[in-house]
Amino acid sequence: MTQTLSIVDLRSDTVTRPTPEMFAAIQEAALGDDVLGDDPTVKELEALCARMVGKEAAMYVPSGTMSNQIALATHCRPGDAVILEEDAHILFYEGGSPALIAGVVTWTLPSDHGAMDPADIKRRLLKRSDHNPETSLVCLENTHNRAGGAVIPMDLMRDYRDLADLEGFKIHLDGARVFNAAVALGRPVSAITSLVDTVSVCLSKGLRSPVGSLLCGSAAFIQDARLWRKRLGGGMRQAGILAACGLVSLTKMVDRLADDHRRARVLASHLNGLPGLSVDLDRVQTNMVLLETTGPAKEFVDRMAAEGVLFFPVAENRARLVLHADIDDDNLAQAKSAFTRVTTNWRRP
Repeated sequence: MTQTLSIVDLRSDTVTRPTPEMFAAIQEAALGDDVLGDDPTVKELEALCARMVGKEAAMYVPSGTMSNQIALATHCRPGDAVILEEDAHILFYEGGSPALIAGVVTWTLPSDHGAMDPADIKRRLLKRSDHNPETSLVCLENTHNRAGGAVIPMDLMRDYRDLADLEGFKIHLDGARVFNAAVALGRPVSAITSLVDTVSVCLSKGLRSPVGSLLCGSAAFIQDARLWRKRLGGGMRQAGILAACGLVSLTKMVDRLADDHRRARVLASHLNGLPGLSVDLDRVQTNMVLLETTGPAKEFVDRMAAEGVLFFPVAENRARLVLHADIDDDNLAQAKSAFTRVTTNWRRP
C-alpha cells in the first residue's frame, strides 16, 4: 500500500484554510446587499477595521491588489507621479495596474530591505509645471514582501509622515501584512497606520480569511473610493458570508501571528546550519525566511517538493519560505528533517 506524502506548504500565507469558527460565522451571518450598502456583516467588518487602524472609514474589497489600485486611482489624477520602493508589490505583482487604471507615472527608489531613505524621497519629489508631473503620492509596504517580511522601523515611518506634511503629498500603505509588523514591533497596529493617509489590510494572508481586503482612510476618501470599486467590478452582493470570516480574522487571528514569527526563526536557524544554504538571521523579522542557495534555487526547490515541502524560488540563488497558521510544530519538524535529508546530497560547486 502506497503511503501518501504529507505536504508542508510554505509557498505563502495565502494558502491557509478557514477555521471551524469561520465556517460557523458564515452560517450565522446576517446578510444584505453590499452593493446597495445594507449588508450588516460587511458594515460591521468595515467599522471594526477602521477603528483598529485609526481611520474614519473602511471599504471591503475582494483583493489586496484591487485595494491598492483603488487607492492610487482615488489619490491621484492621471499623469501624476507616484514614488514606490523599487521592489514594491504594487509594481511587481499587480499586473501593471498603476499605468492601466490610475494612469500614473511611477518613480522608484532603492531601499534598505524595503525602507526608503526619506532624503531620497525628498530629492525625487516633483512639483506640477508645464513640464513635470506632480508627485501626489508615496506608497510604502510594511511588511515588505520581496524583502522577506521586513518591518519598516517606526522612526522612519514618522519621518515619512513629517516629510509628507511638509511637502504636501499623501502616503498610502500597502499593509497586506501590517498586523505582522505590529506584532513584531509589539505595538498596536494603529501606531503604524496613524502615520499614513490610507492603508490596505489583507485578511486572506496570515489572518486566515478565504477572501478579502479592506481599504481604510478618511470618510471622504472612502466615499470616493467606492466609485472606483464599482468601476472595477469589486462590488459584491451578499458579501457578509465572506465578511463574517474577516470578523474572526480581526478578533481572533492577530495575536497568534507571533507563533508564525517564532517558527520562522526556528526554521531559519536550522537552515543556516545546513551545507549549501545560508540565511541572514538578523533579517528574519516576521513570518518569512529568505534562503540563499549555493546551487540553483529552482533545482533545490524541485528537490524539496519531491520530499513534500513546497516553497518558491525568487531569484537564481534565493528562495522564499512563509510560515502561517496551517504550519504547526509537527509540520515544522517534518520540514526540518526534509531539508536535512536533501542537503546531505546537495550538489555544491
